Amino acid sequence: MTTVQARPAPDDRRWKALGVCLTAGFISLLDTSIVNVALPSMEHGLGASEAAQSWVVSGYALTFGLALVPAGRLGDMRGRRQAFLFGLALFTLASAACGLAPSASWLVLFRLIQGTAAGMVAPQTSGLIQQMFQGVERAKAFGLLGSVIGVSTAVGPLAGGLLINAVGTDDGWRWVFFVNLPIGVAALAAGLRLLPRFPASAGRREEFDLFGVLLLGSGVLALMLPLVQEQQWTGRLKWALMPVAALLLAAFWAWEKREGQRGRAPLVDLGLFSLRSFTLGALISLSYFAGFTTVFFVYTLFLQNTVGYSALTAGLSVLPFAAASAVGAAAGGRLVVRHGRKLVVIGLSGVAVGLLGVVVAVQLVPGQDVGWATALPMVIGGIGSGLTVSPNTTLTLTRVPVRRAGAAGGVLQTGQRVGSAAGIAVVGAVYFAHQANHGRSVTAIQLGLLTAVGIIMIALLLAVADLRERQSHPEPEAVAGPVRRGSEEGGTEETVRRGS
Repeated sequence: MTTVQARPAPDDRRWKALGVCLTAGFISLLDTSIVNVALPSMEHGLGASEAAQSWVVSGYALTFGLALVPAGRLGDMRGRRQAFLFGLALFTLASAACGLAPSASWLVLFRLIQGTAAGMVAPQTSGLIQQMFQGVERAKAFGLLGSVIGVSTAVGPLAGGLLINAVGTDDGWRWVFFVNLPIGVAALAAGLRLLPRFPASAGRREEFDLFGVLLLGSGVLALMLPLVQEQQWTGRLKWALMPVAALLLAAFWAWEKREGQRGRAPLVDLGLFSLRSFTLGALISLSYFAGFTTVFFVYTLFLQNTVGYSALTAGLSVLPFAAASAVGAAAGGRLVVRHGRKLVVIGLSGVAVGLLGVVVAVQLVPGQDVGWATALPMVIGGIGSGLTVSPNTTLTLTRVPVRRAGAAGGVLQTGQRVGSAAGIAVVGAVYFAHQANHGRSVTAIQLGLLTAVGIIMIALLLAVADLRERQSHPEPEAVAGPVRRGSEEGGTEETVRRGS
């Protein structure tokens, strides 16, 4: 089959286009954590109830997770540039609507739309990186993406604290959303000029797997709802949704397998899971995010509710983690090609050591000086996080055929969102249960952090097991034969390889 060669953009335009993608990714991921310190402001200025505040946080995570895989597949089929720009425009409009919301109910609605838009943007970023870069440059680009993922999540509480401190309690929460407007508009204008136009796939036009979307969406919804609403839905009945989720996801797997056997284009190419690098990387990512994102949730609550820090001071206390994470991710992007999964093992070990250091610090230095005492452990954990997220993303997606990069990125990030929700539910339950029984003591945050370390150890065990398997039984370089890429990917052939 003759394909049309897609001329790659010049180097400077590719890296500038990457900057646009990372900027959009930054503001969409920032919004997962920036609102945490703004909840008291919403209660004071808008009269938002606890239920409404919960949905402002969890509703965003929920729709974000639901949109990832369908949006990634849509970008694979119809063009990642178009899907990215539409998602970014919708996110910017939804941010403006959130900031202007006249009531808590409208805020929740606009927040759900904002999360959907963020879920549209995220998988296009990884797909565009796959298209625009190869080899060492691709690892470097994923390293920068890892920096954005780590820093945006960690810096959210600081950014929210700064805004509320500057504007005031009554309207500070509105500016948590308004801050997205100039960034979103600038990124949209730059994206229209810089993002490359890759031609559509040659040959038969693929159909969108709508029934697969319904099965996957229902399964993810049933899985995430009891997790994101764990504190608000009392009783055990909510956990009945878990077996329902398992049945729906099993039905989705069977349907996708059937679609593939019939020669149709499934929503998720199950062949991706035959790549050990993708399967292990997705599991490591899910486990790590279940432990990593919970740290900022319980630690900033501890600093404000138990120690008496302001929102700004609590945000400043996690800044060492954010800054160190950026440094670690940049280094990880350069080192991953040489060291592979070993780098992820080192990174996860660093995070565990850093969090254990925080546990010791809050015991030895209670009171107002705890932020200074935890700074060094936070730096260690941040460097470890940078050496984990960036290299693991590179290793997980590097063998994925470019024509499936959007859907693969959606699967990876869906695991991250599910992991985050599950981790917050588990760690939050430990933290709040101890507070309920023993008051606001230092022991509550120590138990919460130790639970997070335990979850991160699961990711570490997976990474160590994979590393030992590779060392004792090296895999052959090429195992799956060539995967032909149409004009969308530049008319070349890519050999899918297993391994790191």
